[in-house]
Amino acid sequence: MGKTLSDQMGEILTLEEVAAHLNAGKRAAYRLASSRKISAFKLVGTRRLCRTELNQWIASHICRATPSAGTGAAE
Repeated sequence: MGKTLSDQMGEILTLEEVAAHLNAGKRAAYRLASSRKISAFKLVGTRRLCRTELNQWIASHICRATPSAGTGAAE
């Protein structure tokens, strides 16, 4: 048999689960979704996200956020 849509998309997360995955507050997750910085869709009035897309977004931002040498950060 073929894969179901949920198998193809990966796990669907609520904003609470996204916040926990990002180790951030629910408000921060909501802002990212409502500003379309992360891809989300509405289901019965609540926003949902695909875990695979969220992980891709995280990976793309980790690569851009690599600290440069000599930033003066405390160790």
